[in-house]
Amino acid sequence: MRGTDMDSESILEQPYINITNIIWSFDQITSKVNILLVKRSNKPYNGYWALPETFMRTNESADEAALRLVRAKIGMALSNSHTEQLATFTNRLRTPEQRTLSLAYMTFLPDKPMLKPGYGASDARWFSMDYTESGYAFSDGELTFPTAQSQTESQYYAKLAKSSLSKAHLAYDHEWILKVACERIKNKLDYQPNILLVLGPQFTLKDARLVYAPFLKMPFELIDNSNFKKSHRHLFTDVGTSMSNRPGRPARVYKLSYLFP
Repeated sequence: MRGTDMDSESILEQPYINITNIIWSFDQITSKVNILLVKRSNKPYNGYWALPETFMRTNESADEAALRLVRAKIGMALSNSHTEQLATFTNRLRTPEQRTLSLAYMTFLPDKPMLKPGYGASDARWFSMDYTESGYAFSDGELTFPTAQSQTESQYYAKLAKSSLSKAHLAYDHEWILKVACERIKNKLDYQPNILLVLGPQFTLKDARLVYAPFLKMPFELIDNSNFKKSHRHLFTDVGTSMSNRPGRPARVYKLSYLFP
């Protein structure tokens, strides 16, 4: 009986489950990879910038909730091929009040639409990606948010529990989630570069190198075009030449062969 009592006690907590979505795009004018951040207008973390979130509804799967979040925040309907689950974040220190588990997703937009704040947000902006010696950073020209500096999850949450976040930091544990997202994309560049979906269904090698560069923490000019083409030929299918009106010979255009056979 004693063991049964202990088991009952340990499962009394019923945490909330929400969907955190890292929404990626590419700016054709600045040639920068971007993420969407929203300024929260609800407690906790009222006035803090954060990744977009929503609670999962009883009649939908987590995948459906992630795509619904994109429709609600951006007005864009996407197929499942444009989103992938990142990880589940369950540390009890990640939220200051009711325990909340986060199912984190990444969504790759084929366009960079204009933004308007939705429910629970007072502002929404695109933040362009850059890199530092210790990680990655995202800026809109006015605000800059680096990814978490801690190297391990336990170090990060221990530090988070002891500190009071200022508005120079993202809400909750979103700096850690963003770090995990960047590292996941970097580790998949050579075999499943879904991040290239931000370029649309077709892309040039130059644009692909522009997307790869910040994740590799190097200027795109240092990614040799010939070597890049050779090392990724198992992933890219040549579909012809671009329709660009720019002077000079039209660039070759490619698609992701494993998604668009």
